[in-house]
Amino acid sequence: MDSDLIGKTAAYVKEALQNAESGHDWWHTERVWKNARLLLRSEDADHLIVELAAILHDIADAKFHNGDEEIGPRTARNYLQSIGVESSVIFHVEQIIRNMSYKSGLGEIEYSSKEMEIVQDADRLDAIGAIGIARAFTYGGYKNRTLYDPAIVPKPSQSKEEYKNSTAPTINHFYEKLLLLKNKMNTPAARRIAAERHEFMERYLDQFFAEWQGEK
Repeated sequence: MDSDLIGKTAAYVKEALQNAESGHDWWHTERVWKNARLLLRSEDADHLIVELAAILHDIADAKFHNGDEEIGPRTARNYLQSIGVESSVIFHVEQIIRNMSYKSGLGEIEYSSKEMEIVQDADRLDAIGAIGIARAFTYGGYKNRTLYDPAIVPKPSQSKEEYKNSTAPTINHFYEKLLLLKNKMNTPAARRIAAERHEFMERYLDQFFAEWQGEK
C-alpha cells in the first residue's frame, strides 16, 4: 500500500537526518511534506510521487556534501530501489530531486512535471515567511556568515555558479533569493500562501533596517 511505503520512507529519512543542520533537518522535511499535501488538495497529480519526492528531497543536500549535486538523487534512487519501488516512480522522484532546487533553476532545467511543480512550491514556501527568516539566519550562523554589511551590495541576478559560491551576508540572501520566490511559485495555492509570507518578510526587513540605523 502507498501509505505503508510513504510511512517507511518517512521513518528512513527521519533517521538519516537526525544530526542534520537544523534548517535542513527532519522538521524541514516534514514541513515540506505537509505543504505538498496541502497543495495536492487543489492539484491533479500523482500523490505517491509527490509525497515520496517531498520526503526525500533533502536526503543528501549538495551543500553539505562538497557540492555534489548528484548525491541527493542517487541516495533517493538507491533507497527506493532497495525497497522494491517501481522503476517509473523512482525515475520521476529522482528527476524531481535533481531539478527542483532554486540553484538548479539558475541553470538549464531538462525536466518538468506537475509533481515537480508541487514539490518545488512546497519547498519554496518553507524558505519564506517566519520560518524562512529563521532558517536563513540558522544557516548563516552555521556558515559563520556576517549578519549584514552595508558595503556588500546584494546581487539579485546571479548565475548558478555565483549563487553556489556566494559567501555574502545573510541579509543579502533575502534579496538574492527569498524575496524572489513569491513570483516563482507554480500553483495558485502556493502563490496565495507566498503572498502573505512575502509581506511578513518585507515588514521584518523594514524593522531590521530601522533598528540598524537606530531609528526604532
